[in-house]
Amino acid sequence: MRTKSVGKKKINIVTLGCSKNVYDSEVLMGQLKANGKEVVHEDKGDIVVINTCGFIDNAKEESINMILDFVEAKNRGEVEKVFVTGCLSERYKPDLIREIPDVDQYFGTRDLPLLLKQLGADYKHELVGERMTTTPRHYAYLKISEGCDRPCSFCAIPLMRGKNISTPIENLVIEAEKLAKKGVKELILIAQDLTYYGLDIYKKRALGDLLLRLVKVEGIEWIRLHYAFPTGFPEDVLEIIKNEPKVCNYIDIPLQHINSDLLKAMKRGTTHEKTNALLDKFREKVPNMAIRTTLIVGFPGETEERFQEMKEWVREQRFDRLGCFTYSHEENTTAFVLEDDVPQEVKEARVEEIMELQSQISWEKNQEKIGQTFRCIFDRKEGNYFVGRTEFDSPDVDNTVLVPAENTYLSIGEFADIKITSAEEFDLYGELV
Repeated sequence: MRTKSVGKKKINIVTLGCSKNVYDSEVLMGQLKANGKEVVHEDKGDIVVINTCGFIDNAKEESINMILDFVEAKNRGEVEKVFVTGCLSERYKPDLIREIPDVDQYFGTRDLPLLLKQLGADYKHELVGERMTTTPRHYAYLKISEGCDRPCSFCAIPLMRGKNISTPIENLVIEAEKLAKKGVKELILIAQDLTYYGLDIYKKRALGDLLLRLVKVEGIEWIRLHYAFPTGFPEDVLEIIKNEPKVCNYIDIPLQHINSDLLKAMKRGTTHEKTNALLDKFREKVPNMAIRTTLIVGFPGETEERFQEMKEWVREQRFDRLGCFTYSHEENTTAFVLEDDVPQEVKEARVEEIMELQSQISWEKNQEKIGQTFRCIFDRKEGNYFVGRTEFDSPDVDNTVLVPAENTYLSIGEFADIKITSAEEFDLYGELV
């Protein structure tokens, strides 16, 4: 057994789940650093804080396994204390305390001051916009609100994150300015629902107002929008995307399904016809916009006919980017009373069908880019290639642009004009212009 350290304790923050969790971990790390604590991200430490995800079955399983791994490490004397925070802890705290009692303490999603106190630190209100970013130096997430007021029947996020609370525009501008001074060039705006931003504090949808302030921040060159809700989409945002060069011609809008009956059961507040009308409006207002969406297969009542309706719709819409997930039957959601009547193997087969179709669509769209030149930002060097992205691609989830490193040098975190020479389903290959 390792002897306990008597010097300064190193705190290791482990992050699971989505970009909102990444942001939360960064804020926690910034607070700890301001308190003079030694803090690392997913490295070796004396004290471990696991920021968990509790969204769907796979994410919950990953979080539980991570907790168990660190509890075992604690029992072997390799770490001194294990704390758990985040969505899983918020949602299942009594169960976790009962099932995994060796964790030193569990915290919810809005317990940051309590967690800091347990770590021997004080919550510093004056640290507006201060955080330790864990993303590459040139891009960062900017969380503009917390929680969600939407009633989606399949979603447990309001149970874990609470009601929507928007961050004031002034605070977000300060945060963006601080990030820019650190070298951040690309801001990725995140929230459970970007389009709801401002309704609680400004009594109107204020995403457009926020964008018009953020584009004035010196040093920021790209602003990317993630997680927009289709119902009540603020049309002024489309004009801003079209007219403001800094706002990427890109939108991530999870549409979930297209069958009107299932959309009603999902409590999405829209229909097949309204969804298509919205997509038509996007393409009319911003003709070269890349649209990313996410779909759910296997929701209760998804017959083969309803699935085929969605598949045909994907074929017609030809989304630039698409992700697909199997429905997860989550307790305490309003859909939990419905019978989970689509077998798991059918759900998984349907995901494969959708993604195979999307792969073909992506290949065809990428072939059209051969010979064109795009302004790209480069995230890393991997093997024999520099790996970058166009404005139509978000980190980790979208296409990449690969430039051979053999005879070319590109600076990581910088922009370059790249001519596309060949293309695959999800990768473009190019050369420096």
